[in-house]
Amino acid sequence: MAAVELDNVSFSYPVFEVTGRSLKMTVMRQLVGSKIDLGVGSVEIAALSEISFHLGPGDRLGLVGRNGSGKSTMLRLLAGLAHPTKGRMRIEGRVLPLIDKGLGVNPELSGFDNIELPLRLLGASDAEVRRAKEEVPEFTGLGAFIHMPVRTYSEGMRARLAFALCTAIHGEVLLLDEWLGTGDADFYQRAQQRLQQMMGVTQIVVLATHSTELMKSMCNKVAWLDRGRLIAIGDPAPVIGMYLAAQQAGFEPVA
Repeated sequence: MAAVELDNVSFSYPVFEVTGRSLKMTVMRQLVGSKIDLGVGSVEIAALSEISFHLGPGDRLGLVGRNGSGKSTMLRLLAGLAHPTKGRMRIEGRVLPLIDKGLGVNPELSGFDNIELPLRLLGASDAEVRRAKEEVPEFTGLGAFIHMPVRTYSEGMRARLAFALCTAIHGEVLLLDEWLGTGDADFYQRAQQRLQQMMGVTQIVVLATHSTELMKSMCNKVAWLDRGRLIAIGDPAPVIGMYLAAQQAGFEPVA
């Protein structure tokens, strides 16, 4: 049974060669408030601070917050692309992260030759890899480009390949970052249909988006993040209402 559990999870990272009088320091103070630790030639950025919540089967969690609030960092932690510096995190079930178009992709190889490694990183079996090699080329609609080096692809073509790879296998926990741009209108429709199918069978979904209407229609929980802190979590309507009201009032969280 799928589960996502965070218990007082924090994540920080150092930024080096920054002095107290520099422009970078001024900008970082504005971005993260007082939650920075000074070292010799470095600044410790608290991207997430003491986050706790639990998700089980059927939960669809929306992440809301201003740019730089910690939404993408949260998704990267849940995807296993980063690890908490404090606290405890437990995830049960296969995680499918639609958050990084470059995960496991070698730009020097063709799109077809890039099918296996990203899927292996996601825990795909031999049978799933074989099935993906049959389905991915057709679903992407890349035609002959599927046999060209990925470095020759446009951003839209890379997004198509990444989307097809991340949705080629089934998992229990689905992570979505702004739905991942997918190119032209025809492919967008196919991508939306596949996402809807996946969300219907996936046990847990975590979605970061600026669309509050999308969250209200698709999520049963919303978490409001600001400057790395969890301000509120609960039913979508009241949490989104508090977030929008705070934005209009010029909300500044307590340091």
